[in-house]
Amino acid sequence: MNEQTALLVVDVQQDLFQKSTPVYQAADLICNIQTLVDAAHRAGAPVVYIQHNNKSGLLKDSAGWQLHPRLRPQEGDLQVDKQRSNAFEQTPLDELLRSRGVEHVVVTGMVSNICVKNTCLGAIALGYTTTLVSDAHSTDRQDAAKVIALWNAKLNQAGAEVKPAREITF
Repeated sequence: MNEQTALLVVDVQQDLFQKSTPVYQAADLICNIQTLVDAAHRAGAPVVYIQHNNKSGLLKDSAGWQLHPRLRPQEGDLQVDKQRSNAFEQTPLDELLRSRGVEHVVVTGMVSNICVKNTCLGAIALGYTTTLVSDAHSTDRQDAAKVIALWNAKLNQAGAEVKPAREITF
């Protein structure tokens, strides 16, 4: 890719993996995200860990707010706190990306039908080339497979490129 690309890891936080309905294909999700993080690091692409916080559950700096324990940010990785479902809304994310010359974002994370969806739509609205990694976002809903397939299709129609992790390059 000719344009500068950044990897966005949205809300892969411990509390989301502690609910009564397990995260759909959680082990594959984390493995695919780790593979993408490693590839981004090798290519020198920015990696941005985005963490949701609110007073009703994901309290900033609480144990549940922390990233999934298998995700280990490296020095130089970026971290953005958010309180809205769109990671660009009322955060410095757009400014952080533009200051690094980023024109393309690769989106992964949780939850497919809320924060992943809205962050993709936010990126598209701001003019970023947007790739949704079809097998690197998930939800804890009972109908998770259908929800993931639905948002892969809808976000593709909205202008995001949708590809599996093995096809992503930085």
